[in-house]
Amino acid sequence: MASTVKDMLATYPADLGGVDREKLTHCIEQCIACAQACTACADACLSEGMVGDLTKCIRTDMDCADICNATASVLSRHTGYDADVTRAILQACATACKACGDECASHADMHEHCRVCAEACRSCEQACNDLLGALG
Repeated sequence: MASTVKDMLATYPADLGGVDREKLTHCIEQCIACAQACTACADACLSEGMVGDLTKCIRTDMDCADICNATASVLSRHTGYDADVTRAILQACATACKACGDECASHADMHEHCRVCAEACRSCEQACNDLLGALG
């Protein structure tokens, strides 16, 4: 089954350079999935009876979602590509995903949404690090 991300990258009219298309595709997909999971987790946290105890989790979820969305957008644009900006946003995304994954994991035994979110964060962090490694 082809993905929209892969299909869009295949239609790009110019050369993408030496970037590993599979890692790029996977990273964009993981950023989008993580942003959705973090947004949903923050919303679920707001519905919990002990919402006051989840303030840091909500904030971390929202920050991570914003950074993942921005990363997916930057990775989806290739005209005027700036390798330094790409590396910086990938590093920021990996950092945000690690922080959010750690925070959500600390609540995972009580909240299933936090467990699912932590997994999405770990997957995105790994995808960002894999793409960073492939960029050199």
